[in-house]
Amino acid sequence: MLEDRSGQRIPKVTLPVREDGEWKELDTEKFFAGKTVVVFSLPGAFTPTCSSAHVPRYDELASAFEGHGVDEIVCVAVNDTFVMDAWQEDQEADTIHFLADGNGTFTEAMGMLVDKAAIGFGKRSWRYSMLVKDGTIEKMFIEPQKDGDPYEVSDADTMLRHIAPDAKLPADIFMLSKDGCAHCARARDLLDVREMDYDELEATPRTLRAVPGGGTTPQIFIDGQHIGGADELEAHLK
Repeated sequence: MLEDRSGQRIPKVTLPVREDGEWKELDTEKFFAGKTVVVFSLPGAFTPTCSSAHVPRYDELASAFEGHGVDEIVCVAVNDTFVMDAWQEDQEADTIHFLADGNGTFTEAMGMLVDKAAIGFGKRSWRYSMLVKDGTIEKMFIEPQKDGDPYEVSDADTMLRHIAPDAKLPADIFMLSKDGCAHCARARDLLDVREMDYDELEATPRTLRAVPGGGTTPQIFIDGQHIGGADELEAHLK
């Protein structure tokens, strides 16, 4: 049974880490002292759920966490420091501190080291998250112990709701556009000036036909709602 360690101190261990081309020792007691840290731990770098959902969402909500008193977001995995550095670069997640627990020392001290030899992983971390204040674990969210790789409670949204129940989440925005489209450029300006992040995809005739009322670019969606073009976006934002 995996133990909820809320109310306990972070285990004091020393981890070998690579910084600026040199090996250094990271003392967890010192690392967590005097600051508020959100930690999420996962089975491994470059694995599907970890790469497509767990890390990206914490990265997306980094500014929201910062706005509610979180000093640092830390991702822990039982991988070596070179793999973790490569994964961080691949994820373009500069807002997150990727902490390599290559020997599983920290994970084992947390009681979260599990055997995933059946899928060729060896010893890895169970998926969980925690809020740590000045070295004390205030809250843990541990994924249910069942087959597979559950991802239900250690996500960024659950943690943010715990910290700030009324926090306003950034909108999920998607835009179909074309190169050289003046209205697309205007839509980008409308979003950029408000510092609203969005994903963009080059439109094809087929994708535009699939959009209700489409046929022109841009076509913008916010939180699943079809807004329309640049004029409709401007009206929506007002």
